[in-house]
Amino acid sequence: MIDKLEFLITVASEKSFSRAAELCGVTQPTLSAGIKQLEDSLGVLLVNRSSRFHGLTAEGERVLEWAKRIVGDARAMRQEVRTLREGLSGQLKIAVIPTAEGIVSALTTPYRDKHPHVRFKVVSASSTEVLAMLDNLEIDAGITYLDNEPLGRVRTVPLCSERYRLLTTEGNPLGDRDRVTWAEVGRIDLCLLTPDMQNRRIVERLIGAGGAEPAPILESNSVILLYDHVRSGRWATILPEKLAKTMGAEPPLRSIPIVEPEAGYEIGLVAPQRDPVIPLVGALVAEAKALAESGALSD
Repeated sequence: MIDKLEFLITVASEKSFSRAAELCGVTQPTLSAGIKQLEDSLGVLLVNRSSRFHGLTAEGERVLEWAKRIVGDARAMRQEVRTLREGLSGQLKIAVIPTAEGIVSALTTPYRDKHPHVRFKVVSASSTEVLAMLDNLEIDAGITYLDNEPLGRVRTVPLCSERYRLLTTEGNPLGDRDRVTWAEVGRIDLCLLTPDMQNRRIVERLIGAGGAEPAPILESNSVILLYDHVRSGRWATILPEKLAKTMGAEPPLRSIPIVEPEAGYEIGLVAPQRDPVIPLVGALVAEAKALAESGALSD
């Protein structure tokens, strides 16, 4: 039954029988047969389909919610039993918004020191993708914004406040300033993250509050690509203060505080709201709380 519920979760997430079968490590006929057996056992149609996936039925949507809960609990049970036998081990999967990548090592390094048999898989994703992956059981935890857009039913641990810098070079517009306003920043050529990124939506609101409207000359979902363009000497971007510090702003680069208004958005850990907690995730939540209490990310 657990395997069949996992088939349903993966099909709903991928919206494709072939991709779902590949991810589940089975043939497409095996996956289709498993979902059909699940439908027969429940006595309802779960998936609208012909030769292709056409979405879940109303009953399928409700079963999907139960499936996520049951599969999540089953995985937690297996992991807890393994932990009792072997200690904390396995792979911890984390999704992180690009602008928070600079703080991940502050969590993973002390975690690894305490639990040397744990491996990590860290992927970059938009805030929307982080929550979707968490809901679909594709990751164990995420690092994202906590106070800007709805999070849903998750456990949160605040880590730090994201404040912003204009990253540019000497000789560029505003490049000789000690501080700049959002209105001023909105009037120069910028390269910014793509609109699917929550950081971009925050930046647009702040620039809009200053009476300007950003019209970026380059967009990318890669912070590294934005940074590399600025280093070339003819571009400017907006980055969180901690990320700009992590990536480096040695001359001729300038990292200039953006004020009026002063703005800060909370970044933190999000994890499933489940009890009992998966041991790997419970240890990560404990590490996040210790990091927050230390104030190390507030400097």
